[in-house]
Amino acid sequence: MSESNALANGLAGAGGGIIAQIITYPLQTVNTRQQTERTLKRNKQSLLLQSSNTTTTSAPGTLLQILHVIGSEGWGGLYSGLKPSLLGTAASQVINFNVIQGLGIYYYFYQIFKNKAVAIAAARKLKGHGDGTVGMFGWLVVAAIAGSLNVLLTNPIWVLVTRMQTHTQAERKIMEEKKEALRMAASESSLAGSILREKLAELDSKKPRPYGTIHAANEVYSEAGIVGFWKGVIPALIMVCNPSIQFMIYESSLKRLRARSSKKQGNVTALEVFLLGALAKLGATVSTYPLLVVKSRLQAKQEIGASNSLRYSGTFDAILKMIRYEGLPGFYKGMSTKIVQSVFAASVLFMIKEELVKVFISLADKSKKVVSNLRN
Repeated sequence: MSESNALANGLAGAGGGIIAQIITYPLQTVNTRQQTERTLKRNKQSLLLQSSNTTTTSAPGTLLQILHVIGSEGWGGLYSGLKPSLLGTAASQVINFNVIQGLGIYYYFYQIFKNKAVAIAAARKLKGHGDGTVGMFGWLVVAAIAGSLNVLLTNPIWVLVTRMQTHTQAERKIMEEKKEALRMAASESSLAGSILREKLAELDSKKPRPYGTIHAANEVYSEAGIVGFWKGVIPALIMVCNPSIQFMIYESSLKRLRARSSKKQGNVTALEVFLLGALAKLGATVSTYPLLVVKSRLQAKQEIGASNSLRYSGTFDAILKMIRYEGLPGFYKGMSTKIVQSVFAASVLFMIKEELVKVFISLADKSKKVVSNLRN
């Protein structure tokens, strides 16, 4: 496959990714808030923390959360962080990487390493080894290399997206803590009722609203400096196996489907690609979801869990504290929402990507013919 096909895949991946992102973004916002919500295990230790107002109640269902966000924050609340998220999607698929011909980080490198893997398989066949096709392990390696490059270069964008999606949630927690502190101060120092009511009314009047990208960037930098933009990069790098599993299932299934279609003298339809994309993403999401929750917890504003027991210094600290205070269910918070969002988004992405690749390649072939005719 030529390098022009890598360009076609990069551009097509960007188009499909951006459209899928816009359609499913409200579900993504709600899912991030579900992941970062703390619900402690019901034991003596959690009851002690509940008495100090450091725990949270169980999150409502996805639909109820969507309606709640619309009611309290407007439609803008569901689309908090959309701009950097679209940039992140474009960066993952079609960013200008040091102006290397405007090609995409993930799909470009995926296509390049895929071409190399195919060439190696063909060379091995000539030497009498293998059948000339790339095996499942080969697809895993190809997707892992492309995914690692993508994660390292785009993690700062996703830190900002997570901050913007969970900002109002974090601010609401902070306000509740301030109110509780006022009530405790009133009980200890006999603070006048009118003064207490005045201060509480002042806090009630401050409704948290989504903030912008620059605000989020300044907040991250003020908290942890440049390093803060790479919070959650370790689980994100481990999660490279997510697209690896996804593309392994997709490529292997697509190869079998194309072989079956060629025998019937037919082409793979857009619906079939849609269903393959859904199946591939479902398998990848279920197997790697706990890492996604850990990543979101690290990237979100730590005030969501004001207690030291709910504040994380790193990946392993987050994993140990989640096991200790929330149990295994904590690693699967919001998974049903994520499955619906990611499977639908992946299906749309693959379907649009395959169709756009056909269009781009067709246009490229036509342009080559035109140039050839002009030369002749």
